[in-house]
Amino acid sequence: MIMTDRMEEKYKLLVAQVVALLEGETHVMAVLSNVSAALHDAFLERFFWVGFYMVHGEELLLGPFQGPVACYHIGYGKGVCGLAWQRGETVIVPDVEQFPGHIACSSRSRSEIVVPIHGGDGSVKGVIDIDSTDLDAFGKVDRMYLEQIAVLLSRQLNL
Repeated sequence: MIMTDRMEEKYKLLVAQVVALLEGETHVMAVLSNVSAALHDAFLERFFWVGFYMVHGEELLLGPFQGPVACYHIGYGKGVCGLAWQRGETVIVPDVEQFPGHIACSSRSRSEIVVPIHGGDGSVKGVIDIDSTDLDAFGKVDRMYLEQIAVLLSRQLNL
């Protein structure tokens, strides 16, 4: 319970920081760059890789991120990111080695959460992708706050 309380406090501070970062800013690359840095920095001990993939035609294309190099292109329904895009809902994978079709950009990644960013028309415009070197690193608290951040991004950027 203490860990969850501390994590929620960190997320509340992070959401406030994201709101401040978004104020008056509408350039997609600039906003996503700073938000990926804020996410990564807030949870350095938990988040190995934090970034965005944006819908570009029939694939997700790598956007701003923090961490080691990543895959450039992800197909619709492929890997965790493509599945979140296809389903239009958050996907949490406790052990990526047990996920059929996992796209391994880094062998250090052990668990993952992917949160879709919906546009005003309801379609998925991109995803927030976060990896951890720990197994089972993500849960309902992560989902709740990351989904809030996705909504903030969608509204600010008019996606």
